[in-house]
Amino acid sequence: MTLEPISYLTDIYFGRGALDVLPELLGRLGIARPLVVTDATLVELGMVRRLGIADVFDGTQTNPTEASLWACLALYRERGCDGMVAFGGGASLDLAKLVGMMAVHEPPLEQYAIFKGGTRRISRTPPPLIAVPTTAGSGSEVGRAALLKLDSGRKLGFLSPHLLPRAAVCDPELTLRLPPRLTAATGMDAISHCVETYCSTRPNPVADAIALEGLARGWRAIRSAHADGTDLEAREQMMHCSLMGGLAFQKGLGAVHSLSHPLGALDGLRLHHGTLNALFLPPVLRFNAEACPEKMDGLARVIGVSTKELPIAFERLLEQLGLPRRLRQLGVTKEHLARLAGHAAEDHCSATNPRQFDQAAAQRLYEEVLQ
Repeated sequence: MTLEPISYLTDIYFGRGALDVLPELLGRLGIARPLVVTDATLVELGMVRRLGIADVFDGTQTNPTEASLWACLALYRERGCDGMVAFGGGASLDLAKLVGMMAVHEPPLEQYAIFKGGTRRISRTPPPLIAVPTTAGSGSEVGRAALLKLDSGRKLGFLSPHLLPRAAVCDPELTLRLPPRLTAATGMDAISHCVETYCSTRPNPVADAIALEGLARGWRAIRSAHADGTDLEAREQMMHCSLMGGLAFQKGLGAVHSLSHPLGALDGLRLHHGTLNALFLPPVLRFNAEACPEKMDGLARVIGVSTKELPIAFERLLEQLGLPRRLRQLGVTKEHLARLAGHAAEDHCSATNPRQFDQAAAQRLYEEVLQ
């Protein structure tokens, strides 16, 4: 018998003002010359200055690219850095993970992707990484995975215990300047993680419990966080939701993410991952309902609706948050979707979806949410 271990390995520093622990963490991890991996907006807002770190890469994009990885790695080596601080949303965190991976592994990058069987090839320990999320959404600060758009045009996942940050600093005060639309999109990203990990076919009752608690917190807080960005209690609850969704990643995800990932690689549209996850969540709940009725019951109990009303409740939530419910609202056309269903079916998240998810199913769901 082969048993898969249940592992929660990352040190987490959570709380208002938690950023103050960063200098101590750098010393404890032996990082004498860190590189901050972030985006230009956080530099412009002055948030990166709070870190007090001189070496900064600010070229992270909404959907990070292979070109950004090589540029960041070149700067890391040029400055003689010995560790990283990922500061930003999930894109910056994922990019930093993969920069660290490629600092100690030989190219090409694609050989390490999950669908290429690359997890076993990630065998060396990267430089130490401290993850500091400034959004409450991705949960990447406690995840073993990272996503990147490759030069080939595909957005691929990478997975290894070696990709876990050595520490996560979760300070809800860092999310106070997040605008309403991004608060909604990243918050729905976190909520979608809790829903999908709970419904995943991989047995892990510890993750199930964490996912349900994360969903409960996110469902209660997201409207308040969206309506009043200064509501620190709501911000804190959303960061708990994000963190719990990330901890529950151990179970795997499902079709919501399988459908979102290929769209995130489309040139020219810069589609936000959380917005896409929010859009796909209601139709995927309907698609999966017959395959895991007991899980649907559990989700419905947490948010206080009947099982039949579950997808409708999420549709109402999207309306309340002002998020789109159709791909056309994001500029996606039928021509864009023509080649993506196969990529969605091959996505690493499809394996743990509770209902068989093949190319035909992906095509149907894409067409359903296009109009």
